[in-house]
Amino acid sequence: MKQLSNLLKNINSYLTKVFIYIVRFYQKYISPLKGPTCRFYPTCSQYAIEALKKYGALKGSYLAIRRILKCHPFHPGGYDPLK
Repeated sequence: MKQLSNLLKNINSYLTKVFIYIVRFYQKYISPLKGPTCRFYPTCSQYAIEALKKYGALKGSYLAIRRILKCHPFHPGGYDPLK
């Protein structure tokens, strides 16, 4: 049972690192081409990194996707920190 728990922790850790790498790639290479468009502070990509670091791959991804779906012209945006 302990081996399974360790395996799941390792998988979660690996996925978290991969997802953070993807977001950082977006921040460095794609976001500069678009210009500043995020309606929130911290930006959606920074929020995603914070959520992944704090909650891991599953819950962090869920929170990041929820935040990205709110980032549209009909939402007022503003200060929305990770809770």
